[in-house]
Amino acid sequence: MFENLSERLESAIKSLKGQGKISEINVAESLKEVRRALLDADVNYKVAKEFTDRVKEKALGRQVLTAVSPGQLMVKIVHEELVALMGGERADIKLKSSPAVILMAGLQGSGKTTFTGKLGQYIKNKKGHKVMLVAADVYRPAAVDQLHVLGEQIGVPVFSDKTSTDPVDIARRAVREAKEKGISTVLVDTAGRLAVDESMMKEIAALKAALSPDEILFVVDSMTGQDAVNTAKAFNDRLDFDGVVLTKLDGDTRGGAALTIRSVVNKPIKFVGTGEKLDALDAFYPERMADRILGMGDIVSLVERAQEQFDEKQAEKLRQKIQKNQFDFNDFLSQIQQIKKMGNLKDLMGMIPGVGKMMKEIDIDDDAFKGVEAIIHSMTPAERAEPTLINGRRKERIAKGSGTSIQDVNKLMKQFDEMRKMMKLMGNKQNMAKMMQNMPKMGPR
Repeated sequence: MFENLSERLESAIKSLKGQGKISEINVAESLKEVRRALLDADVNYKVAKEFTDRVKEKALGRQVLTAVSPGQLMVKIVHEELVALMGGERADIKLKSSPAVILMAGLQGSGKTTFTGKLGQYIKNKKGHKVMLVAADVYRPAAVDQLHVLGEQIGVPVFSDKTSTDPVDIARRAVREAKEKGISTVLVDTAGRLAVDESMMKEIAALKAALSPDEILFVVDSMTGQDAVNTAKAFNDRLDFDGVVLTKLDGDTRGGAALTIRSVVNKPIKFVGTGEKLDALDAFYPERMADRILGMGDIVSLVERAQEQFDEKQAEKLRQKIQKNQFDFNDFLSQIQQIKKMGNLKDLMGMIPGVGKMMKEIDIDDDAFKGVEAIIHSMTPAERAEPTLINGRRKERIAKGSGTSIQDVNKLMKQFDEMRKMMKLMGNKQNMAKMMQNMPKMGPR
């Protein structure tokens, strides 16, 4: 996401490199490029102009310290303004009532139903609430069926009635049932249309009046750019919604909707969809997004994703095995599976500062570990537990069984052996102390 914008902004700010100070002349040229980059990213012209005017005002009024170059100062100012443009601070969902009701709104095809399932899982796992999903789209039977499938996948009940054509009645009965069953959060999926029309607006307004929801979330496909912003404005004028959800942000290389929507509707972006899987939903943090746009990575989000997959008991067992040099292929496979659960690999790499740029031309798909997993799965339980058993004949059998070559098996064995040695070294405090003592002696003599 934001690949082109990141590249263009970096190029624009680079023009200040080597300059001794920020002047009206050199900053004007740099900001002209910044404005072009924003417009190419499908950012509204008025928003782009106001943004660069604010950056210019701040840049010219700021002293350049001797330790900071004009280019570094410009990055800092652009970062500050990007954060402000996207809302400043994280805006969380409000779940005050009992049950709390969240109403989804948006056009058909924006990803409302899938988001309802994702949000259900998010609230259940991260907030610890009992959740109910409500199928209030009375026009599209597939939406009702889809919601039932999603409810089953995340382990929450779904309220629906295919015999009714009254979404308000369905939603009211669902809230009543949630109260009776002690369910604390009700998520209502509503009908959409291919374009904004009066009947859809009347229906969603009637649902709002009947349910008095804690939150109305406007769900929009970020890949539609300025259309997303225009639709958001039309919905907000009628509904006065509480927050925006940008879906398909992983496929949006421009990022115009994320950068423009807040300033046009004055409502925060609360969530972003970053993939098709049910856990591919991120809370929106303006500062972290600004970091990513400027190629600074997003280590905080990466650590948070890792912690979600982290099991303290398992980690302690693993630590003990590493110390005893008993780390085996079963443990290795388990670590690979945990990494895969964290999300799209290219997206994860982009969260590491400086790596996103390197990964631009490299296509990493979710099958990146496929060959390694196939090799490990082709080993016997004894071979996985004791890799030293694997001799030439066994390697032939493993290569044949995994559809790989002996060279691939040898390569994995070598990498595994090196990793095992390093882990043992890192896990032993005495060895670590020796390494630290010897460090001054290392290197060219």
